[in-house]
Amino acid sequence: MLWPLVSLLAVVLVTLAVGWVADQVLQRVAGRHPEAPVWALLRRCRVPLQLVVCSSLLIGTQPIERLFDLEGDDTHHVLLLALFASIGWLAIRIVAALLEAFFTRYEAVADPARVQRVRTQLGLTRRVVSALIAVVTVAVMLLTFQAMRTIGASLLASAGIIGIVAGIAAQSALGNFFAGLQIAFGDTVRIGDTVFVEGQQGTVEEITLSYLVIRLWDYRRLIVPTSYFVSKPFENWTRKDPGLLGSVLLHLDHTTPVGELRTALGDFLPTTPLWDTLEWSLQVTDTTPSTIVIRATMTARTPDDVALLRFAVREHLVAYLRDTHPTALPRVRTGEGE
Repeated sequence: MLWPLVSLLAVVLVTLAVGWVADQVLQRVAGRHPEAPVWALLRRCRVPLQLVVCSSLLIGTQPIERLFDLEGDDTHHVLLLALFASIGWLAIRIVAALLEAFFTRYEAVADPARVQRVRTQLGLTRRVVSALIAVVTVAVMLLTFQAMRTIGASLLASAGIIGIVAGIAAQSALGNFFAGLQIAFGDTVRIGDTVFVEGQQGTVEEITLSYLVIRLWDYRRLIVPTSYFVSKPFENWTRKDPGLLGSVLLHLDHTTPVGELRTALGDFLPTTPLWDTLEWSLQVTDTTPSTIVIRATMTARTPDDVALLRFAVREHLVAYLRDTHPTALPRVRTGEGE
């Protein structure tokens, strides 16, 4: 009984020592090479690495079977499953660290569109690779069962029929899966883009292989299948340039002094940081029997700034007319001469 107990304690000590040594080595390498963040990110792999080492040592030394008088085959099988699961977990952590380190190279890039594109592609790549590793790990674990190996031939024989049925049943899911890949590498929409979908304006907050999460202006979340963005038209307001041209429509009386109103707009825009100083105008775009339609346009750096600038311009112009030219505001005529 003493030797199995010593072996078990040795396994625990070796596992802790391997984790500590690996963490210290990665920490020192990261300190010597701060330009390479991959070493610091690999420190997250400490726990799955320790599980791989622990399960491997337990399989090799077999202290648990001798200490607790357990069935060797059953215990060996459980430890083997734990080893495969730990290896899969370790592989997922390594892939995530490598992709995240690769993304940090683009964080200092001045082009925000490029950063968003790389972020979207790497995020979906990580999900795909992680899913593949998980599927392979589960498949390998299942093959360790004798029953699975026994029915393997019959499963292969009926694989054609099962594949057809599964393809029909999962047609929508597969469509969303490939649509997610097309979005990631086709650069049609990225995380952080401002889009207009189904009459709703929002910012793309998350992209998965099956759906997109769009945060609306009132903080609601709109969940849209990825297949929507490859099968229907939608507006992407920030795909090339986040700057936009906003407009404000005013229905005013025919006596409105358009020149003075244009001057008021030109004097107001430089006073607000929302305007990007690139472009603005004020024009009469239409007339009706009772009013004229005046459109004020101005540019801003982002869609959010455009919305706030439109609100501010509308409020300022209405206040200006109310205080200086109240007769320019539309009135309801109830009789001749009024």
